[in-house]
Parts: sequence; C-alpha cells; structure tokens
Amino acid sequence: MAKIIAVTGCPTGIAHTVMAAEALKKTGAVLGHEIKVETQGAEGVKNALTSADIAAADAVIISSDIHVDVKRFSGKPMIAVTTSEAIRKTKAVIEDALAEVVEFADLGVVAEATESKEKTAVKEQVSAPVAAAQGGVKKLVGITSCPTGIAHTFMAAEALRKGAQALGYEIKVETQGSVGAKSVLTPEEIEQADAVIIAADAYVDTSRFAGKRLHETSTKDALHSGVAVIEAALALPEPKKADLMGKVKELKKARSTTRTGPYKHLMTGVSYMLPMVVAGGLLIALAFAFGGIYAGKEEGSLGWALMQIGGATAFTLFIPVLAGFIAYSIADRPGITPGLVGGMLASTLGAGFLGGILAGFMAGYLTKFLNDRIHLPDNLQGLKPVLILPVLSTMIIGLLMIYLIGPPVKIALTALETWLTDMQQSSALILGLLLGAMMAFDMGGPVNKAAYTFAVGLLASKIYMPMAAVMAAGMVPPLGLALAATIFKNRFTAEEREASKAAYVLGISFITEGAIPFAARDPFRVIPSIMAGAAITGAISMVFDVHLLVPHGGIFVLLIPNAVTHLLSYVVAIVAGTLVTTGMLFILKKPVVETELM
Repeated sequence: MAKIIAVTGCPTGIAHTVMAAEALKKTGAVLGHEIKVETQGAEGVKNALTSADIAAADAVIISSDIHVDVKRFSGKPMIAVTTSEAIRKTKAVIEDALAEVVEFADLGVVAEATESKEKTAVKEQVSAPVAAAQGGVKKLVGITSCPTGIAHTFMAAEALRKGAQALGYEIKVETQGSVGAKSVLTPEEIEQADAVIIAADAYVDTSRFAGKRLHETSTKDALHSGVAVIEAALALPEPKKADLMGKVKELKKARSTTRTGPYKHLMTGVSYMLPMVVAGGLLIALAFAFGGIYAGKEEGSLGWALMQIGGATAFTLFIPVLAGFIAYSIADRPGITPGLVGGMLASTLGAGFLGGILAGFMAGYLTKFLNDRIHLPDNLQGLKPVLILPVLSTMIIGLLMIYLIGPPVKIALTALETWLTDMQQSSALILGLLLGAMMAFDMGGPVNKAAYTFAVGLLASKIYMPMAAVMAAGMVPPLGLALAATIFKNRFTAEEREASKAAYVLGISFITEGAIPFAARDPFRVIPSIMAGAAITGAISMVFDVHLLVPHGGIFVLLIPNAVTHLLSYVVAIVAGTLVTTGMLFILKKPVVETELM
C-alpha cells in the first residue's frame, strides 16, 4: 500500500475541487492506497496537509486549475494534472503518480531526499568551490512553460534552480504562466549566459536567444533531473560564426532586443499579422488569376472560394491579430482577448488599421494596469486570467471603441483613403519619394518600419499603391550595393565583394537589412546613395499607379498572376533605382587602399 497526498483546487474552489478530491480518495481506496487530500479555493484551504503527512508520503498529486505553491513538497515524486483529469481519469492519475516513485528511485532522487540535514548543508558548502575548480561559475538562463501555466511551470523552474545550486552555477528562470511571464529575462542576462534552457510543453519563442547554446526539453525532464539538463545545455558546442546572411539575422535580432516601448509593441503586432496579410494577398491574387476581376461575385466557383478565404476571412482577421498581439506584447497572455476584440470592433466599425493599432495599445496598457493592481490570494490567482482580466478589460475596451475611439478614427481613415485614391501625379510623386527614402534611411529600423506598417495597413482598405512603392524601394539598397561591388571592385574591400553575392539574394527577397554591413563601414557615402535610389524607385512605382496585393516576398511574388499590376513599370522602377544607387556609389565612394583589397 502506498501513501499518497494530493492538493486539489479550482478558481471557485467548489465543484471541481471537491469532485477531484472525492475521486482521488475513493479510487485510491479501491486500489488499496491511502490518499489524503487538501482542497484550495474561494473558501480557503481545507484539510490542510501537515508536515508529518508530507514526510510520510510516497508521492504527491497536484490536481489544480489555479496556482499551488509546491515548495513544501520538494524532494518528493510529484505529478501535476488538471481537476478534470483527476475526475475523469482518476486511476490513470494515481498510477502515473506511483510510476513517478519508481522513476525518482531510479534517478536517486528519493535517496537524496532522505539524507540528513547536516549532509545536505555540507554538500551546499562544497559545491561552489568544486564548480569553480572545474572551470568557474557558469551563468545560465531558462524558460519554463506548460499548457496551463500553473503547476509544471513553477515546479520545473524550481528543479532547475536546485540543479544549478547543486553544481555551483547561477541561473535565472523565466516562467511563462497563465497570468503572464514572471522573472522576465533581460537582454543583459541573456548576453552574459553561457547556455539557455527551454523546459516547456507549450510554445516558447526562442528568437531572442540567437547565437547562444540552446537546449530544449520538457518540464518533466527538468523536474526529474535538473542537473542532467543543465549539464546537457553546457555540453552543447558553441554556435558557429555567421556569414553575411547570418550577420543580417544577428543585426535584426540585436535591433529587436533594443526596441522598447510603443515601437517594440507595434512591431510585435506587425510580425504576427504579416503571415495573415501575405496569405490573404496571395489568395486574392490567385482568385483573380482563376476567376478574373469579378471572381468574388461568381458564387461557387474556385475564384469565388479563394476570394472568400483570402479577402473575406484572412484580410478581415489581420486587424484583430495586429491589435491582439500589440496587447500581448504589453500585457502578455491576458492582453490577447481584449486586444482581439478591440481590433475586431475597429474592423467592423470602419476604423481600420489605425483603430486596430489604438485598440491594441489601449487593451495592452489597460490589462497590464489591472493585472498589476488587482491582488488576490494565491489560491484565487487562477481567477485573474480566466475571469477577472478578460471580462473587465474586454468590456472597457469594447465600450471605448464603440462610443469614443471608433467614430473619429473612422472619419480620419476615410479622409486618408479618399486622398490616396484621388491622388494626382504630383502628389503620387512626392509620396513615392518620401516612402522610398524612408525605406532606405535606416534599413529595417523605426523609420523603415513606419513606412512599411503604413503601406501594409492600407491593404485592408484595398489601397495597394503604397505597398508596391514600399516593397520595390526596400529591394533597392542591397541590390544597388551588390551591383556596385560587382562592377566597381576597387571601391569595395575583398570582404564586401564576397558579401555582395549574398546581398543579391537578400535584395530580391526584400530584406533591406542586407545593406546594413556595407552602410556600417561607410555610412556617409552609402546611406545617401541608397536613399536616392530607393526614392526614385518609390516615385516611379507611384506615378505609374502600380498596385501590389502582397506585403512581402520580393521579386518572387511577381511570378504570381495579378499579384502586381503594371508589371513592366514595376520592374523598370526597381532597375532604375538600383542603377541610381550604383552610380552614386561610384561617384561618392573612393577607391580603397591596396591592403583592404587583399
């Protein structure tokens, strides 16, 4: 007969809490095991487990939909499940808990838990010097996350901390739970880390860890053997040095880590929105290709179906997605619901992408404010992400959008759309010059992204000219530099000439950042040259009324029928801008000295 202890809890602390407790006790008795259950909920803790109960237990079951402090169960075999699992699959849950006992015994964890306090103290005193003698104190960072963001998330984090302590290393663990991220890692901490550990059963974005040793595993592995997980992370080889494309990626990552405040949040929203816009735009183009200009009106045809998927669905969703992930960037998971709802209202009220951006920022900051200001006991924390925050923030944002924000933003957006639709040649020329120059000015920085976001947002209003100008202008800087390095070799170093091969690929792929390594070496000559070429390209594209339905893809989208109008004029615009940049580089750049050419 095994002795098992359990904790059950749900936001209300009534139905699921009691049902899970009863199921565990009755099934345990049938299986011949002794189970004591503590319940946590709105009425507080009942049948609290004593220190003696915990010491005598062979295994621990955490069956909870709210946060439960598991520190008192340290050193015990433990599993975490939802209350629903404990109610519906009680026997399997108990068997899993007993299986943990066997696994812990195999790993020597149970034996370690029974050591005397004196022995443990000695171990802790000598571990740090031993680690120092073996190569110094290592610094690690980690992230733990599970689907519910409750038990396993915090248990895995604690196991990693103890493993690092046993080895004499330093570690900081970020937990990504249902109420958002806690102990968030800073860029400085990531930079100083010798390795990164992701112990997660849910998706974790790893883009900020570029160039670091990265070990990914499950929360269960971290729970069972924190020491082994840490050693596996440190045993990974150092990442290889990057080529030009790798450098461009590193530069983009570096820029993203330095972005703060509203700009960072806006770019987060744009990055999540972009695949939706790309898919929608391409499907609309294919609808025109299969069904002609009136494809959307021929119900039942393939063209009509593609238009429903791309135009009526994907393009309808991209404003809510933009708003939802702006709010997510600000307030983490609790911000998604009010952001999505606010964005959808912006779309249905006619406030468009401007309204979506405002809804996202309002939803994010409001939710963050409420999350920081509303304090609940630990056993009621689960109410915040599933009840209090979504209801309050969604209601407030919805009312603000309907009565205060939506109407004036709709008027402003309508005026902008009317001006863009009725633009004369002179206005188109000026706007094209401005957008083109902005795309080249900082090559993927805030000014570049402002122009790009402006053009992408207008796609929802079926205004496609600025998008064509922006993408063509963004292709010119790397293409112009690559061509100049190929033709005028004596004005570029051997490293730059080698990098020009990759710059061609980056240019036709619409990755403006491909120009950054060249501009960093000689900014006062390179930046004016690429701005001039990009401005010319943007102006030609706008004057010739070129429309582009897709926000990314570079030259490859030109192969899709109807993705771009006036295709020849568009190609001419890109070629003209590239030649202007190349010519200016020949004039402004001086031949490099002989040693630099080697």
